[in-house]
Order: sequence, then C-alpha cells, then structure tokens
Amino acid sequence: MFQNADKPRGRPRSFDESHALEKATQVFWSKGYDGVTIDDLVEGMGVGRPSLYAVFGDKRAIFLRVLKAYAEKKGARAAKALLSPQSLRDSIAGFLRFAVESATEKGSARGCLMVCVAPLVDDAEVKRFLQNAVAGGTALVEGRFRDAITAGEIPSDFPVSARATHVTDFGRGLTIRALIGTPRKTLLREAEKAADLVLLPLQRNPER
Repeated sequence: MFQNADKPRGRPRSFDESHALEKATQVFWSKGYDGVTIDDLVEGMGVGRPSLYAVFGDKRAIFLRVLKAYAEKKGARAAKALLSPQSLRDSIAGFLRFAVESATEKGSARGCLMVCVAPLVDDAEVKRFLQNAVAGGTALVEGRFRDAITAGEIPSDFPVSARATHVTDFGRGLTIRALIGTPRKTLLREAEKAADLVLLPLQRNPER
C-alpha cells in the first residue's frame, strides 16, 4: 500500500484574508492614512507582523488593497441602485439615496473612504485610482442617461455628460455632509431634491 509521498505544506493561515482587510479598513477610517502605523494594523487586523508583511505587504500596499476592495464593493451596490429597472428619475434618486445610506450606515464610520480619507493620501497611484473611480462612476450615470434617451424619457439633446457629472458631484456632496453630522433624514430629502434638479428640462433662449 502506497503512502502519500507529498511533503507537508506550511501551516494554514489562522486568519481570513478578506476579513483582515475589512478590519484594516476600520483602522484607516479611525486614524487616517498618515496616522496609521504597522503596529496599528497588526493589532487591528489580528495578523502577526511576519504574516502581515508576507501576505499583505507594507502600509501603502495594504491601503491600496483596502481601497480597491472597498471601491469594488461599493461600486457594485451603487450600480445596482442606478441600473435597477425603474424610471430615470427613480434611478437617479436611488443612486443618491445609496450615497446617503452608505455614508450613514449604522455601526460604521460616517462618510466614504474614497471621499473622506483617500483624497488626503499623497500618493500618485492612489490619486490615479480615485480619478479612474470618479470617471467610471460618471460613465455609469452617462450610460443610464443614454438608455433614457433611447427609451424616450428625455430628449436627444439632453446634456448627458454635464448632468452625469452633476449627479456624482451631488453624491460626493451628500457624503461630505454626512461626515460632518447632517442627519440621515435631511440628506435623504436632499437626495430626492437633487434628482429633480438634475432632470430639469433644458432652458431655451427666448426668441428676440
């Protein structure tokens, strides 16, 4: 009878990688990027220093992984709110309500990691990532507007690019207001008003 000749592998990890990254998110939230030390991450993530470096890398590498995971998760939820089958007005309102709800979620820090923490990081790769994320979000809203033009909900000359930028700017503004303590109910009302403003018909110059 043959015995298994495979060499024993290293000890399995005693931590879940994705869960450790979620904990790292809270560490960066609580202290900001510059205020976080490796000791903070070791303690907050529950990972020994050798394993932390081996699996995740240094502080910068960990933050980039945290930021990308956070953006992917939040972006998917925002897209779902925007693209679910409903009227254009309800789609835009849903997108903005999601910005408010995620920024005021019970049990988590107010605001958004990508709006309130990452922009303060002086790192070229982080800035490129944020620029690409903003462009991607705007393109998503543009696509929803173009679908609405095809469906006859808005006229073909609707300023898609400008209004899409307004939508994402409104979303960031609501997020910042959440950070400074504006009540959720107030922000949700503002999200509804913003959706109406974005869809105001084009103003025509009166004939002279």
